[in-house]
Formats: sequence, structure tokens, C-alpha cells
Amino acid sequence: MFKYICKRLAISIVILLGVSIIIYFIIRMMPADYIDQHTSAQVAQGQLTKEDVKRMKELYGIGDSSFGGIMKSYGQWLSRAVRGDFGVSFVYGRPVQEVIQKYMWISFSISLVALILNILISIPLGIVAATKQYGAVDYTVTVLAMTGISLPSFFFGALLLRLFSIQLGWFPLQGLSDATKILSGPEQVLDIIHHMVLPMVTLVVLSIGGLMRYTRTNMLEVLNSDYIRTARAKGLSDKVVIYKHAFRNTLIPIVTMLGGSIPGLFGGAMITETVFAIPGIGSTSYKAILQGDIPFVMGYMMFLAVLTVLGTILADVSYAIVDPRVKLQ
Repeated sequence: MFKYICKRLAISIVILLGVSIIIYFIIRMMPADYIDQHTSAQVAQGQLTKEDVKRMKELYGIGDSSFGGIMKSYGQWLSRAVRGDFGVSFVYGRPVQEVIQKYMWISFSISLVALILNILISIPLGIVAATKQYGAVDYTVTVLAMTGISLPSFFFGALLLRLFSIQLGWFPLQGLSDATKILSGPEQVLDIIHHMVLPMVTLVVLSIGGLMRYTRTNMLEVLNSDYIRTARAKGLSDKVVIYKHAFRNTLIPIVTMLGGSIPGLFGGAMITETVFAIPGIGSTSYKAILQGDIPFVMGYMMFLAVLTVLGTILADVSYAIVDPRVKLQ
């Protein structure tokens, strides 16, 4: 297994290099960069000249937009990145690492709770739907799952805000805490939980469908296997057949899906955090992307890329733990 992990890590380095090149070129080819967005009004009013704007771009390292210039600036970024220096964010005025470390833990806390609730709800629903195939329970669960998948996060979040915050007044409209009160201890924790109810409901409802359908599909495939029919022919109870034999053999695809959720834990829910004005890494990165903050966007995207690679490797290694028949080479 150690040899397999080392080989995967070596391949991952090449993948990350390719990802960084693609992301950097996409960002540099945006129609308006950070300097253009913040100087357009001054240029239109005659307060700044095009030469002034050009000099400012050179100071920020984005002056040359030719292929050679982009490659040169990418090489400079890469030489700093391999040493752990991702530069200073244009928007936030601090090192990219500090900004990510500050805001990612808020997103991680929310996403972790949402993921746990998702697992606790969707996997049992998927199992029940598979064992009651084409029954009323199966159709009901499937309809609810498809509804959750189909709803856009910004629409569902705005709907919850209008109903429960504006009309009923049960929950706060936005933010992570009540800015009008100074709270501490248990009161502060309860206040944060109160603010997190609607964002958590949004994340859970919109994510249940995917894992539920995944579990249902794999359970149906396993339940139609010969060894399951043999187990039932031996007189084993449905509970033993389903949970001891069938469910254990559906864990590999579920582990694959959960391994891919690791970037989302630290990467934040960009749209949901923006709708509910939560100061997480998702909404922070959204503001940076809109303003063409190249250092932050590169650092954030590479952060997600590394998490994706690690999640994939972790899922592959988990195969051997879940199913001893799997051999890693």
C-alpha cells in the first residue's frame, strides 16, 4: 500500500501542475482584471491616464497580457508557490494563506455538520427505497430526492429566508451572530446555532438526493445478486440479508462519493454562504473571483485541487479497508 500511495502522490504532482496552468490562464484571460475594475471610473473622469493604469498593472504583476508575459508571470507565481508563498490578496490585503486559514474553518464547521446529517438521512432512505422498490415509500423518497436535486441553492435559500425570516420571523435574516448583542458562553453558541438553522437546512435538503439515489441504485444491484438470493434461501432474516450482506457490498461506491466531498468541507458552499451572508471561505472566494483577485483565486483553487487529490487517494485506500478483496498495486 505504501508503494501505491507514493505512486499516486507522484502522479498527483503532475496533475496539480496541469491544473495550476489551466486555472492561471483562465484567470488572466478574464475580460477585466482587478486594476481595470478599480480604475475604470477614474480613467473615465480623466483622473488617471492609461499610462498610470499600465504602471499599476506592472506593480501588481499583471501588466503583460501576451502569451509570453502570462507564462513569465505564471513561472514567478509557481516559484513562490512551491515555497508555500501564494502572494498577497489584492482584495483583502493579506497573505492568501492567512485569509484561507481564517475563513475556511467557518465553512468546515457548517459543511461537516451538513455532511453528517446528509449521511444519517440519505443512506437509510436509500436502503428503504431499495427494499421497497416501486412501492409508495420508494416513489415518495424518489420524488423528494429529485425535488432537492432540482432546486437551485440560491432559490431555495431565498425561499427559506422569505418564509421563515421575513414573514414568520423565526430565524435571523443573515450573518453568523447577532451584531446587536454581546454574547458569550452558551448564549453565544445558541445564537450561532440559531443563525445556522436555515443555511444547514438548505445544504442538507439539496445534498440528500444525490447520496440517496446513489445508495438506492447500488443496493438494488446488490439485492439482485445470486449470493443474496442464496442467503435468503438459507432462511436468513431480511435484516441480516440487507444490513450484513447487501449493505456492506455497497460501501465501495459510497466511499467513492464521500471521498469526493472532502473539498466541499473546506471549500465552502459559495452560493449558500453568499445568500445567507455567512463569512465563510465560499463567500470570501466569490468576492475575490468577481474582482479578479489573482493571488487569492490561485491559492484557493489550488487548495481545492490538493483536497480533491487527497480525497481521491483516501477513497482508493479505503477500498482495501471496506473490501479486503481489493488489492492496491
